[in-house]
Amino acid sequence: MKNALYVLLGVMAGFVLAGALIFVSRAPAGQPILLQPAPTKVPVAVHVIGAVPRPGLYEFAEGARVQDAIDAAGGLLSSANVDAINLAALLTDGLQLNIPYKDGAVPTEDPSALVLPGSDSGDNGSSDAGTPGQSESTNTELININTASLEELDSLPGIGPTTAQRIIDYRTTNGPFTEIDQIMDVSGIGPATYDEIKDLITV
Repeated sequence: MKNALYVLLGVMAGFVLAGALIFVSRAPAGQPILLQPAPTKVPVAVHVIGAVPRPGLYEFAEGARVQDAIDAAGGLLSSANVDAINLAALLTDGLQLNIPYKDGAVPTEDPSALVLPGSDSGDNGSSDAGTPGQSESTNTELININTASLEELDSLPGIGPTTAQRIIDYRTTNGPFTEIDQIMDVSGIGPATYDEIKDLITV
């Protein structure tokens, strides 16, 4: 009787042990891990209009600011109202950035022909129409773009500190300018800006 009981217990223990081995040896089931490609950052598209030489649509990397958009559009015109602009503001996709003009400035198709308050009266009472701007050119010392400091270049209309530094970098890398129109080879200076400064610079 006892032998039969021992045999029965041994068989049951064998079944339990076999079941435990089968459970432990089973490979765990789960979902395979899929590696996703890194997301690509979409450029920020901004429409720049207003008091800049080259208004248009520009694209920037995420984190770009208003100053970057102004530099891409050629800098600020002399008639731009700088005090009304937050240069540190972040650009957002789809933004239309309107650079305002100074109060009383009249935007025209030719940015160099902007009319500012008080500009309709002749200097020193002269009414000689044959020599426009003669007194202005006589009393204004020309800025030598080969030797001017950053502050002197920054004082030119349409030339901000960023573009002024680009002029200095350009002449350091390529040598002195031989003609004043070569300044348009500098990034950020287009024909409209050149028209504003050509009578104020020399080499």
